[in-house]
Amino acid sequence: MTAQQEDALISASSIVKRFGNAEVLKRVTLPVSEREVVCVIGPSGSGKTTLLRCMALLEQPSDGEIVMRGETISAPRVTKAIRRAARAVRPDIGMVFQHFNLWPHMTVLQNIVEAPRQVRRQSRGETLERAEELLDKVGLLDKCHAYPSRLSGGQQQRVAIARALAMNPKVMLFDEATSALDPELRREVLLVMRQLAGEGTTMLVVTHEMGFARNVGSRVVFMDYGEIVEEGAPKDFFNNPQTERAQKFLQQFED
Repeated sequence: MTAQQEDALISASSIVKRFGNAEVLKRVTLPVSEREVVCVIGPSGSGKTTLLRCMALLEQPSDGEIVMRGETISAPRVTKAIRRAARAVRPDIGMVFQHFNLWPHMTVLQNIVEAPRQVRRQSRGETLERAEELLDKVGLLDKCHAYPSRLSGGQQQRVAIARALAMNPKVMLFDEATSALDPELRREVLLVMRQLAGEGTTMLVVTHEMGFARNVGSRVVFMDYGEIVEEGAPKDFFNNPQTERAQKFLQQFED
């Protein structure tokens, strides 16, 4: 294990993921340190979302392991110790999905307070106060009693971010959080994500938003065909990509 992996808050270590005969991830290692904003980019089908889902404990790796705070929380063979560790840290991993995944039968406020009450066992007063604070943060306090169907896509995604934050996670994972939105609504969500990054939130962001990766990310990871092809500081990656595959990928975003 490298020094970077040892210091990481959460780390994927030599992750392999197979679906049938298809090997979607091929020995991927990705440590994420506290307060880092790691942006994972690459063409569709490169394994980005699968990697994120493994780190969110939504997929089990075929080989390798996911480690958080020095403890293995996911591996091909799940022992009692791994199961116990995963249960302990699961609330500390916030996930924002591409398609919002709000509960349609609950109001905005109910969507946000449900998990802290059920998982964190927080009091009603505590969860309501925190929910209102977060809704104010994402600019939707006036929508607290609305149902998701009455909100725009951008508003639903901001509620989804507030819902994830309500658990006070140690790391936030974003799976192409803006890709289902039109340009105007994307800006709403990206503004909230920029704010979180500015506050020092640890973030792992799978994205097609090159401007966000360039201007907000602290590290850019480029994936293709289930592998990390290149990674580095945004300035270095975007101004002087070292691999032909990264150069070709970035050409499509040139004016």
